[in-house]
Amino acid sequence: MKATESFIDEVVVEVAGGRGGDGSAHFRRERFNPRGGPDGGDGGNGGDVVFVADHGLATLLDQKLQPRIEAEDGEHGSSNGRYGKSGADRVLRLPVGTVAHEFGAPRDAAPLVDLVEHGQRWVAAHGGSGGRGNIHFATATRQAPDHAESGRPGETRRLRLSLKLLADVGLLGLPNAGKSTLLRRISAARPRVAAYPFTTLVPQLGVVDADPSGTGGLGRRRFVVADIPGLIEGASEGAGLGDRFLRHVERTRLLIHLVDVGTPYVEGRGPDAALEDWALIRRELASYDAALAARPEIVALNKIDLLPDAERESRLAALETALRERGRSVARVSGATGEGIDALLRGVAHRLDATPDEGESGT
Repeated sequence: MKATESFIDEVVVEVAGGRGGDGSAHFRRERFNPRGGPDGGDGGNGGDVVFVADHGLATLLDQKLQPRIEAEDGEHGSSNGRYGKSGADRVLRLPVGTVAHEFGAPRDAAPLVDLVEHGQRWVAAHGGSGGRGNIHFATATRQAPDHAESGRPGETRRLRLSLKLLADVGLLGLPNAGKSTLLRRISAARPRVAAYPFTTLVPQLGVVDADPSGTGGLGRRRFVVADIPGLIEGASEGAGLGDRFLRHVERTRLLIHLVDVGTPYVEGRGPDAALEDWALIRRELASYDAALAARPEIVALNKIDLLPDAERESRLAALETALRERGRSVARVSGATGEGIDALLRGVAHRLDATPDEGESGT
């Protein structure tokens, strides 16, 4: 199955708890007393639908293929005061990072649950209670009650499930900025790479092993980087599925904003083209979520290998000055040759060490 088909990050499901079993309206039957006292037992409770976070999963594909999830009904009560067996719970395993909202709720509404830890459980739909048998309704004045309670229906609700990747660093940039090439360079991840826009259609994760000291000794730092598919103008409003892609950087503590400085030069675009590209993505971040736009950011000037030696320093220095005047940290890199990568990773490791887990402010 293709990656674009198997990576599903948003689905709508209907969950239904099991119905409770009916109570029994039974009477004892004895040889000389064919209609003895009541002995109808209670019905069993319906099972619950339970969500469980599982770090071994990475997509909501299974829920896309099975949009209705039902727990087992409780069994009916029977004679001799026997209770019906409770219905089995339906356990639904979901990727860590899954968020559940009521279907139709605003996207900025507080979630019903945020499954952020492996093994975390949440009851999505409660089963109905079993009905009481007629054994409970006998009184001194009514010793032969001929009725029992029906089981109650289980809870049914529609939920919107969305997946937000859990990563330390979000890798942003325009299509073909070189994010996938950089991720291949810095981690064991192997995203598809090609020289045309929108090669990456689904987010990719890579684990990076950095050396903050630069000595190759102890104190190495590991962190997870999420390569978010290229954003375009209007992404915060859904253009190019950008609003869904932006969701995956909401949890990150630090952003690496990759800006292509080489291709604009080759294409003959003006000296301000790279700065304009950076500003476009910044506008989309701010439109989508002000807190996300305030996240710490390192601007990585990529594809510096495409700049001729005679003009490289002047072009990069002017761009770095403009970005630093806007409060940004800047690095020079080439994902293709590896130039500047070690220095970038050291900077990322230091910033992560200095950034709280909530990490939603600063530049």
